Amino acid sequence: MLEGEIDTRGGGMTDGEDDRASARQARRKVPLRLVRRTLSKAWSGNIFSEAAEAAFWQTLSLPPLLLGLLGSVGFLGDWFGEAVVTEVHDQIIGFSETVFSGSVVNQIIEPTVDDILTTGKGEIVSVGFLISLWAGSSAMSSFVDAITVAHDQYGVRNEVWQRIFALLLYLASLVLLVIGLPIIAIGPNLLPEFFPSDWQPVIASWVGALYYPTVGVLLVLALATLYKVALPRKLPWHRGLPGAGLAMVIFLLSSVGLRFYISWITTTGYTYGALATPIAFLLFTFFIGLAIVAGAYFNSAIQELWPARMTRRQRRKWRRLEMVRANERLRAGEGDSASLWQRTTMPLRRQRRPDEDSQAEAGTAATSDSDQADQADHSDQADHSDQADHSDQADHGNHGEGRQRERSGEPDRSAGGRPSPQRRPPARQDRTGYSPPGGRFS
Repeated sequence: MLEGEIDTRGGGMTDGEDDRASARQARRKVPLRLVRRTLSKAWSGNIFSEAAEAAFWQTLSLPPLLLGLLGSVGFLGDWFGEAVVTEVHDQIIGFSETVFSGSVVNQIIEPTVDDILTTGKGEIVSVGFLISLWAGSSAMSSFVDAITVAHDQYGVRNEVWQRIFALLLYLASLVLLVIGLPIIAIGPNLLPEFFPSDWQPVIASWVGALYYPTVGVLLVLALATLYKVALPRKLPWHRGLPGAGLAMVIFLLSSVGLRFYISWITTTGYTYGALATPIAFLLFTFFIGLAIVAGAYFNSAIQELWPARMTRRQRRKWRRLEMVRANERLRAGEGDSASLWQRTTMPLRRQRRPDEDSQAEAGTAATSDSDQADQADHSDQADHSDQADHSDQADHGNHGEGRQRERSGEPDRSAGGRPSPQRRPPARQDRTGYSPPGGRFS
């Protein structure tokens, strides 16, 4: 003990301090493990091809969707009023100027938007919605497939049902976008008007400051919901928040990078500026897909390192399975009790030893041999008795026939039809016991 105290005072570390130091080192390594696991899973899952597939379908679905939405606004202009149509026009042009070059906006986008918003076109709405429905559902199916692959749940859901599920999910997102986009676009300007005139400047400043953070929070919540509903074996909803936050960060960084790229490429000339617009749009959709898929792999890595508890639905399912297993065990117990009753009511038999079994087998073999010998003796005796009976009967018959023939004077033909030799009378003997050769005295 004294040596331990001396070592501790001299600067040595006790076991408790060693454990705390190792725990601190382990906590420091946790973020590195998480990042390493996320990158390895994303690379093995081929994240770039999944993001490119989703970007292609997004690019194919967005233009007809926008045309269909704008065409429907032209039909509904009488309901909402000219002010709403003008506000939508200004918002679209303002957003296009932040993404595309000025020449592209003035020569292509603005005339098209003016034509669609002023007069409603049924063919544009119908064809645009059909194309966007097909391409948009394919884009949503790509996201659902990527999320299930990231969590190693691909193939759990039926392929046909997964396609139908992606279509229904896309329709639900369309409904939310149709309702939410006008509110997001027009809300900041209309919201202060619902308050008194003295409060309107304060409300307008608050709305201007909180507009983009509110939109970002809504997007994070929508992504977390997508991560939950896309999985066949669902995780708790809060488990999708880390991946949704990472996706938002990647999206913001990519948007800033694209903005610098477009601002730089447009200064080189008209030709490169015109080419930069579609390239930037393709890169924009690619980074959207990359952000969503990367968030899914991040959630999967967190789930592997720190598994989540079961949801309420999973707990209910687990209880049902436990009830089924308990019933099966009860049934098996009833069968075991019946067999136990049979075993207890049957007469007890002592188990034989191996030497006793061999002796019993030898005894059974000997008894079987003796039984066979007895049966053979009985059969031989029966055969001899039968033969003797037959021979006696034959002799009696022959003697009877011979006597009858002797009386009648007929020859005996018992042996093959030949006459039997006549018997001679026995030779007479004298009192001395001598008998002559001829059998008679002369």
